[in-house]
Amino acid sequence: MKKTYVIDTNVLIQAPYALNCFEDNNLVIPLVVLEELDGLKKNEGEKGANARAAVRFLEDCRSRGDLLKGVELEAGGVLRIEKNFVNVELPIDLPEDKADNRILKVCKGLFDLKEDGQEIVLVTKDLVLRLKAQIMGIKAEDFTTEQISENDAQYTGRCEAYIPEELVKDFKKKGVDCKALYQSDEAGNHTPIVFSENEFVILKADQSTKKTMLGRVQGNRVVALTYKKSKPYGISPRNVGQYFMQEALMMSAQEAPLVIIKGMAGTAKTFYSLAVGMEKVYNNPNGEYRRIVVCRPNAQFDDDIGFLPGDEKEKIAPLMRPIIDNLEQILDSDEKSRYEDETVLSDKIQEVFERDIIQTEALNFIRGRSIAKTYLIIDEAQNMTPNQVKGIITRAGKDTKIILLGDPNQIDKPFLDERTNGLSYAAKYMNGSPFCWQVTLSADECERSVLAMDAVKRL
Repeated sequence: MKKTYVIDTNVLIQAPYALNCFEDNNLVIPLVVLEELDGLKKNEGEKGANARAAVRFLEDCRSRGDLLKGVELEAGGVLRIEKNFVNVELPIDLPEDKADNRILKVCKGLFDLKEDGQEIVLVTKDLVLRLKAQIMGIKAEDFTTEQISENDAQYTGRCEAYIPEELVKDFKKKGVDCKALYQSDEAGNHTPIVFSENEFVILKADQSTKKTMLGRVQGNRVVALTYKKSKPYGISPRNVGQYFMQEALMMSAQEAPLVIIKGMAGTAKTFYSLAVGMEKVYNNPNGEYRRIVVCRPNAQFDDDIGFLPGDEKEKIAPLMRPIIDNLEQILDSDEKSRYEDETVLSDKIQEVFERDIIQTEALNFIRGRSIAKTYLIIDEAQNMTPNQVKGIITRAGKDTKIILLGDPNQIDKPFLDERTNGLSYAAKYMNGSPFCWQVTLSADECERSVLAMDAVKRL
């Protein structure tokens, strides 16, 4: 039997296309959801854009029939707006003038009238509303279309493999066939490996495991790293993860237009990305990029920042302080004397921004742009929705390189988690693309400080 799904506003705000994702089941939009969409449609940024997109979808349905009676969708389901059940009684602890509780009244009304075997399901991103629904005996679910599986979340973009001793020399010269590499189980049995395109590989000679080499998958072969000996802006890799990160970042925009780097705090994701960007733009060896653009899609960026004082740069400056902190270390590599003259260090950083070598922008202002010949860093990308990350990646113009950085376990934005955020979503669906390189840095590769590494492991 078909299910009846009651859709909450936050589902449409995060995924305005959601109404096309329920196959041939029946969809119900409570009248209060229309009121909330109406209140959001004039907002700036992602919320307003998605509210308008949802309203346009409903208007298209209205033009094809009566939404109070139901309009058939492309997938075969029926969508209707529910304005009844205003007299349904809720538990005394739930005030009736609250929007969430008005949605619960619709769910309860439908539940009381349901036929035998029919299932009424509330779909909402709001965990508290799901808890309220359970208290009332109403089934509630998250919107899972954008949710990646646990297996997808575990992909790190790197693996270990054994290589036959006799092929070690071949690997250094021209690489080796992927089929020649293997892993070994506890019983010593050899198992083949299924590689993804651009996956990084730690190779160990099977007769002498102390021989370790680093490579990456290119077609049906594993080849040696191209930039292993590079020192972007004088920075040298300190661990395997940073060698892999350096390789992906140093590759041209033609070879690696999208780089996804995940890792815990202190693994130098932002630091290394900026160092490579400064090497490519500031030192300007070949004019690859015109500029570095840095964006941190923090929760505040999705709200209207128009009421904050100053121009765009002044409004987002507090959120860009981590970028300044990293630049201080990059522009003056001498740890002993770096902070002896704060004025000189500040002038160096000011020059970088005054010459527009580095520009900082809010996520709102990238919408609708075509960004060409730019080294674009999206820091804290785990705070993006799947819809936002799609919008960013599709903004890439000619010769632009996009770097998504973040930790899926540190999310500040409501209604997102480690399996529904834009960073994880992009990592899953771009896995295997010849245009995407990705790597996850481990806790052991934290380089911020001894304390930071210990805290990452313990806390």
